[in-house]
This record gives sequence, structure tokens and C-alpha cells, in this order.
Amino acid sequence: MLGAHVSIAGGLHNAPYNGKAGTCEVVQIFTRSRNRWGGRKILPGEVEQFLQAQEETKVRVVCAHDSYLINLASPDRALFRKSWTALLEETKRCDLLEIPLLVAHPGSHVGSGEAKGLKRIAEAINRVFDRSSDGKVSICLETTAGQGTSLGHRFEHLAEILARVENRDRIGICLDTCHIFAAGYPIRTREEYRATMKAFDQVLGLKRLRVIHMNDSKKGPGSCVDRHEHIGRGRIGKVPFGLFLNDRRLLRVPKIIETPKASAREDRINLKRLRSLIEVGPAGRPKPRSSCRGRR
Repeated sequence: MLGAHVSIAGGLHNAPYNGKAGTCEVVQIFTRSRNRWGGRKILPGEVEQFLQAQEETKVRVVCAHDSYLINLASPDRALFRKSWTALLEETKRCDLLEIPLLVAHPGSHVGSGEAKGLKRIAEAINRVFDRSSDGKVSICLETTAGQGTSLGHRFEHLAEILARVENRDRIGICLDTCHIFAAGYPIRTREEYRATMKAFDQVLGLKRLRVIHMNDSKKGPGSCVDRHEHIGRGRIGKVPFGLFLNDRRLLRVPKIIETPKASAREDRINLKRLRSLIEVGPAGRPKPRSSCRGRR
């Protein structure tokens, strides 16, 4: 399942059509402005249009991304409350639109310390789940690059949050290839890929991996800089993406590109590069290399 983050300009129902123009099978969206706290109410007619567009195009909206303003680790009480309240609203919008996954940045401790920041993130998520007990959307914490005081650039950070979240059925992980590379997790060779995914499995568990952001990186390994690049045109290179695509354990995990673009043409180019890396067997199905499995 390959796709891209697409625009909802002109209406939520345009997302599947934008995805189809970019040759996507699945897409990710913002359900409201990424840089504003408030969001316009979604009307019943819009929901119907949105679901109908997916049926017509056969392009599924599998995940949404939360607002960039949200900081669940903030030590400022007002911002902390504003953040978890906004995340709660994001989950409600996803449930209304029948979007199964919501990708969320863990947050930044802003100098208050990792331990306190991680505790606040888990507390915020527990508050969201407590107030949406009938909700179905899963929150997927995204791996980060490690810029500044951001949390989530170590698998152990995310494991600490998961251990404190009470509703385990609605929590998962989004792995971003650019972010883990920038955070210092090596993936450029088969051996490095296997070691990093083994570490991920041991610390977090592959069963928690719900979505993968497939992005190359403008900056080098361990740079802690979050700068996405076109597939195969950055410091990661093409090889690692083939390893992700041909790992049989990850075949059912949606893979979304967030590469630079001015139009759907860039999405088509990047997705074509990714599809060229998929090994196909006699039956026309992906035939993953056994060496990608790693050890348990």
C-alpha cells in the first residue's frame, strides 16, 4: 500500500482525487489547517462526499496527521491543555471521517527534561482516550529526528510513553525513514537495516508499527535535522527503501511519502521509483528477500 500526503484544498473529498492523480493507493491528509488551533466543523454532507470519493477512486484515506502546533510534552499548563484538547478534537474528526490512524508528533520538553516530557505525553494521550471511550481511531506516535528538545528520536522514548498509556488497543507507531536516519539509526545497508529493525522490534514491537513515512533525507546520518528529500536523491539513497518494501513483515503496513512537491507529478515520480524496487514473484505478488526478516 503506497501513497502520499495530499492536499484537501477545496474540500476533504478532493483528497482521494488528488491521490489518484499522484498514482496513490492510499493517502494521508490534514483534516484541518496544520498551523491553526481552530478547525471548521465537518458537516454531514462533507462526510458523505469524502467517503463516496474514496469509493469512486478506490484510493483510501488511511491516516491523518495532527496539527504542528500541538505539543503534548509542554511544561506550560495552558499550552499542555490546549494541546491535548486539540488532539482530542483531531481524533473526533478522524472518527467522523472513518480514518483509522492519526499520526502525532510526541512533542518537545522545552528544557524541562526528557522524563517529565515523556510522562506528560502519556498523560495527555490517556486524557484523550478517557474522553473518547467510544472512539476507534488509533494514535500513532511518530519517530522524530532529534532536533532541539523534541522527544521520540529514540525508540526507548516511545516505549516509555507506550508503557504509560492505559488503552493499548488505540496506540501505535509511525516510523519515518528520514527521521530515524537523522536520529542516528543506520539503514543504508542490508546489515544496518536488519540491525535497526531488530532494535525496533525488541524495544517497541513490530506489531505496533501501523504506518511508515517513506522519505529520503537532505542531511546526513545522525544530523538530527528533519529535511525530507525525493526518494533516492538524498543521503539515504534507494537501497534502504527496497528493504522496507520487500520486508514481508511490513507488506500490510501503509507507506506514505512526504517528499517535496509542487504538483502531483512529483508524487508520481517518487512512487514510480519506489515501485521499481519491489521484487515481484511469478504470481505477480511481492517476493521479499528472506534476508530482510532479521532475527527475533
